[in-house]
Formats: sequence, C-alpha cells, structure tokens
Amino acid sequence: MLLPLHRTDAAARRVTGPGRTGRGRARRPRAILTAVLVVLAVSVGLPMAGPAHAAPAVNYTNPLVNQRADPHIFRHTDGYYYLTATVPQYDRIVLRRATTLQGLATAAETTIWTRHTSGEMGAHIWAPEIHFINNRWYVYFAAGRTDDVWRIRMYVLENANANPLSGSWTERGRITTPWDTFSLDASTFVANGVRYLTWAQQEPGISTNSNVYLARMGANPWQITGTVTRLVVPTYDWETRGYRVAEGPAVIQRNGRLFLTYSASATDANYCLGMLSASASANLLDAAAWSKSPNPVFTTNAATGQYGPGHNSFTVSEDGQSDILVYHDRNYRDISGDPLNDPNRRTRLQKLYWNADGSPNFGIPVPDGTTPVRLRSHDLTTSYIRHYDYRARVEPNVANLADSQFRIVGGLAGGGTVSLESTNFPGYYLRHYGFALSIARNDGSSVFSSDASFQRRAGLADSAGLSLESQNYPGRYVRHRDGLLYLEAVSTSAERASATFHLE
Repeated sequence: MLLPLHRTDAAARRVTGPGRTGRGRARRPRAILTAVLVVLAVSVGLPMAGPAHAAPAVNYTNPLVNQRADPHIFRHTDGYYYLTATVPQYDRIVLRRATTLQGLATAAETTIWTRHTSGEMGAHIWAPEIHFINNRWYVYFAAGRTDDVWRIRMYVLENANANPLSGSWTERGRITTPWDTFSLDASTFVANGVRYLTWAQQEPGISTNSNVYLARMGANPWQITGTVTRLVVPTYDWETRGYRVAEGPAVIQRNGRLFLTYSASATDANYCLGMLSASASANLLDAAAWSKSPNPVFTTNAATGQYGPGHNSFTVSEDGQSDILVYHDRNYRDISGDPLNDPNRRTRLQKLYWNADGSPNFGIPVPDGTTPVRLRSHDLTTSYIRHYDYRARVEPNVANLADSQFRIVGGLAGGGTVSLESTNFPGYYLRHYGFALSIARNDGSSVFSSDASFQRRAGLADSAGLSLESQNYPGRYVRHRDGLLYLEAVSTSAERASATFHLE
C-alpha cells in the first residue's frame, strides 16, 4: 500500500518538483507523463518480491549489439552464451558466443548459413533461435521465397558438432502445421518432460496478421504432433496498433508456473510485450488453462528514450541467480517508411524481477548505458529505496518497479564519489537538501553536485552490503528513519543497520 506523503519539515517543503498524481507519480512534461502513466497501467497490482526472490545485482551495458533484432541468447553447459538474431539484410543467420553476456557485445560473429539463391528459404531470413536438443544443435528460423518474399514459413537447421560455430549445418526442412499459411517465430521449451513448439501463424478464417499457437513436438525437433492449440488472438487495442499481431512467443518457468510472452502490434514504437500464464501442472494444450494479461507487460517509455521493445527471449546471469530479459528496441520514435526496413533495432539486456505472487515484473526498458540496480534495506529485508513524489524512502511491495531502480554512476562531484541516477527520471539524482533525501533534476551547480555525491563504503552493518557517506558532510550516511531517507550520523548498531543496503 502506498502511504500519503506528509512533508513536515522546511527542507522537505523546499524540495523542487510538482505534487503527486493519483498514483503517487510526479508530474512531468506531457510526453514523459504519458509514458509514465502507461507504465503505471501495466504495473497496477504487481507487488514486488520479498527476499526469497532476491538475487545479486547484475551489471551490463546497453545496447549490447546494434542492428540486431529478434535476439535469442542460449546459455549452454559448455560455459558459453550463444547469441543469434535477425540481421538487417535478412539474408543470413549469424552466431556469436562468449563466456559472459557482456562479452557477446565484442565476440566475433560467424555466418553459419546463407539464404538460397532461388526458391524456398531465399528471402526474409527472420528471427533465428538456437537450441540444444538431444546432444545436437538446432536453429529455428523463418524465411520467404525468392519469387514470393512474403510466403514466409518456418524451417530448421541441425548441427551435430559440439561447437555450433563450426561443423556443418543440415537443412531439416519446413515445419509443417495444419495450414500452409504465413508462419514464423518458432520457439521450443520443455515442461514436465514434454517438449513443445510455440509459434506465430496466420489462420484461415481469422482476420489477424498472426496468432500464437502451441503443440507437442513429434519424433524429432522439426515435427509437431497431435493437437494444435491457439493461445493468443490479438484483440486488445495495444495488440492491434498498425497491424493485428501476436508473434515472437517465449517461455520462462518459475514458481510452479509458466509465463509465455509475445510481441504485439506493428514493429514501430507501438511494439510491446503481452503475457500469458499457466500452472505448470495444467494441460498446456487446453487454451482455458492459460490466463492472458489485459495490459502489456513491457512497452515504449519516452522518459528513458526506448521505443518499441519486443521479440524477447530469456536467459540467466553468469552466477545463475538472476533471470535476464533479452529484447530489441530503438532509441527513437519516428521512422521513415516501413519499420521493417529500418535497420536500427538493438539487442538489449536487463534483469527480470519477480513479484511476491510469483509472476514476473518487467519494469520499463531501462536507459542506455549501465543497467540499474535496486538497493534493499539490510534491516528491513523486504524494503527497497524508492522515490515517491520525489521524496526518497524505503518501502516493500514497490509495484512500479522503476521507482526503486537507480544507476550507480561516477559522482557528479568527482573525487572517486558515486551518484545515484533515477531510472525512470533520467537526469534526476538522489540528493540531500536540509539532510532529507529526494530525487531532483541536476541543475549543473556545484552545490547540487556535492549534495548528490557520496563515498561508497562497505556496509556498516554487513561488509557484503554498502553504505553511502555524504561527500560534503563526512560522517553522515544515507539511512532510513520512520520510512524516509535522511543523511545522518550513525553510532548504534541499529543505526548502522539502517544505513546499510544490498544491491539487487
């Protein structure tokens, strides 16, 4: 529950910035306000995870790779991450690998297959995914024909070599579905020992560009068998902007549930992620077992300059403790002509958080640069530093995830200090004013730089955590008191605990 803000001290009253909106969000210029309200609509009713879902912070730099759309990253038991994605020329399938996710940014890229010069698989080579099944590598992809580039169907490649960047790739042909119609974005997963294929397709008699389907895999990884279940038909406004599209399905499993994300609408700034969920014990081929979110779970955010996030996959962090969302977007809204011909979709990464109810919280597409973190209180183990009407506080169950995310950057005052920049209000930093902590826009003054800079110390109550000592008031630390953040001297063990935080 969000508590109303009561400013009782003069310093707090003088913090610049507008008042609360109906959901505790600060007013900003119209374009930014619109984006913020969209995010709010997505995150209503999604309480944040408690410590059972806590995992250490991750550190990546976005974008990971420029001009790579529809990214798919697979972490294999050989210690490598494998990345494949759509290239702007739509003419080949590329693959790179690295032992770290960030290492994929500079890893050498190998072309493992090139489109045919005639006939099938000769045009629109889209959305490759790489999987390791029964000790062999498989790449699923979509392709058109040279004589009909929009006759797009799904195909499979196979490689028996331990290293998929070498060895030979065998074409296993087209995946046959009940209809010989536009189909793409095949993905596969295993649930309860059963391997499934999920994909997007245009079904005769349904006036959409594509829907999402599910079926069991057959005797091999390029055949389906049995019942084909229609899971998603785009009907909501956010699924039908520009085109009536549901495509790019991806599955993640956790907490006894399956979550299937999919991309919706045209591939411009309207592109976004929707989500289905089902119990892991359910009959997944029963469409009624799946619940569809009425709102998108990940969408354009003008405040952070990220537009059209979508076509995602999931992987895990290097330590295996955090789930990582992989997706593409653009850093501008306006596109000249068909967005499919715009080459500048970028592969991006950010940590996926989990709500107390066991569902994922995607937050917002984070700004370019280093990925943000959350700061969990050492003594209030379910509470995080967040801003609310600009005032900094600690709270549990932060429904609007981005309010509790900050980038730790080089201090505005220099001298080895750090500053904490708001994720959803870029250019706003945690600063003290009259020893009360708020976020405020950097005005470029030396006073602001000093007030917003801190010495990063080992946690006063736990060296595995961190404490933030004021740069211009040495001996005063960021600590919580009565739910709010202040800059104060600490002496007792309880005070040291209230000035210690853990990065997640």
